[in-house]
Amino acid sequence: MLACAIQMFTLTPLVIEDVEGAEWDGHTDLVVVGLGAAGITAAIEARERGADVVVLERFEGGGATAISGGVFYAGGGTHIQREAGVEDTVENMYRYLSLEVQDAVSDRTLRDFCETSPENVRWLTDRGVPFFGTLCPVKTSYPTNEYHLYYSGNETFPPYRDHAVPAPRGHRTDGGAFPGANIVEPLRAWAHAKGVHFELQAPVSRLIVDRTGGVVGAEYRAISGGVWREMHRWLHRLETSIAKMAPVIASRLRRRCDEIEEKHSVPKRIHCRRGVVLCAGGFVFNREMVAQHVPEFIPGLALGTAGDDGLGIRLGQSVGGKVDQMHRASAWRFLYPPNAFAEGMLINGKGKRFANELWYGAKIGEAMVEHNQGIATLIIDEHLRKLALDQSKPGRLQWFQRGVALMNLYFNCKKAKDVASLAKMLHVPHDQLRRTLEEYNAAAEGRTTDPFGKDRGSMHPMREGPFYAIDCSLGSKRHLCAVMTLGGLAVNEETGQVLSEQGGVVPGLYAAGRNAVGVCSRQYVSGLSIADCVYSALRAARHATPNAQILNSR
Repeated sequence: MLACAIQMFTLTPLVIEDVEGAEWDGHTDLVVVGLGAAGITAAIEARERGADVVVLERFEGGGATAISGGVFYAGGGTHIQREAGVEDTVENMYRYLSLEVQDAVSDRTLRDFCETSPENVRWLTDRGVPFFGTLCPVKTSYPTNEYHLYYSGNETFPPYRDHAVPAPRGHRTDGGAFPGANIVEPLRAWAHAKGVHFELQAPVSRLIVDRTGGVVGAEYRAISGGVWREMHRWLHRLETSIAKMAPVIASRLRRRCDEIEEKHSVPKRIHCRRGVVLCAGGFVFNREMVAQHVPEFIPGLALGTAGDDGLGIRLGQSVGGKVDQMHRASAWRFLYPPNAFAEGMLINGKGKRFANELWYGAKIGEAMVEHNQGIATLIIDEHLRKLALDQSKPGRLQWFQRGVALMNLYFNCKKAKDVASLAKMLHVPHDQLRRTLEEYNAAAEGRTTDPFGKDRGSMHPMREGPFYAIDCSLGSKRHLCAVMTLGGLAVNEETGQVLSEQGGVVPGLYAAGRNAVGVCSRQYVSGLSIADCVYSALRAARHATPNAQILNSR
């Protein structure tokens, strides 16, 4: 059954001995699985190069990009940076990202990613994606609506700023909070105009291979009947809208979608002459895969859509594709805004500080999960509490940032009159907590240097109670911590072809976005995943259509 197959770790491909003599429901040059940022990019690029393209999408399209903050990480002197008066070089971008990316991809690939970054931003804006050069004047986890370019990572903190000259590279698309759809939808319209064919509500059930093991097509389920298609569409929209607020109910809605796909659909087979590009997202919504590969992240809130169920990865594995970095995930523990929170101190379950509270959320999350069993508590005093309330007034933050801040201040904030009471309340050693607070105060007052490189101007000495403790742990029920998976299919970094477990590549199979290992598979920075989606999808489409005639792209 399809509903069961979605939960399994392995799939079985369909082997066709006589490809030319087989019965097919359609033929095309390239099949793209998934209609998020990677899928729509691959489809457009291949179509503009003259290829016939069919996109198979389980739901209505958009993927995780469409419900995201719409941030695209780019630098090296993009036309948006120049418009904002920002100076940046490819070398600076490369030097910074080398610290974040580490060994996820080769140095050659990372440098190519940086060198092509300006042209990839231009590729998007030429096709209707609205990026603007309004520079955010303050450090924030996400800018308010009037700003579109900001520091979206750790660029301004040591050791990063010592390694590379900081430059803002977070290109936020226009359209208010969570404008990710304004990346996908203009591209979808462009693809329609160019003649890309879309099969929506068409989940892929298996890949089709010839006698040599080369991928020659895909089998998918076409939901039959207008009533069942509308029900499937409505359930998915509802599930997506409540997933962060009511994950249990959302899970039931996802299972109902599975049942419709299983009971009210017909199988179809499409043949492709140039290959299949897998662009179907990560696996954070497949809890069995999460338990197998990244069990320490289970308490976090799954970030993405129901399409992030690992199907694309498992399709690749079913034909011998190799996976890598499957042990990597990212937990987003943003402490600010309000910036008053970042002036406090973050401790683990032993009463010790373990991070610079101004670090990018994924870096704090990494330290919290990998070295502190997912436990974290933010300590502030009365001054910082009042300052946080003032900074959370209407109009000063995005609506969702203000909601989180007020939730923490009113419903996730425990009060203690002094350090001894605070230690008892948190079940941490009193002597250790007092020592941690004294060390923090010494750095805040300039008597010592902060071991985590936090600037004195962003620290507030906390000498007198009352103190307030805000639960920031991975499993906090009131301060949710989003998690996304980073591993996927290993690919040839020059072509995007999926590597085979037996050596070489799987003929006819490509992967892009979070189906594939990419520049953000070791550590996450806001916008890096969408940027990698575009970069890896262009790479795959160009290799799959090497001799195609370029169509007019204007």
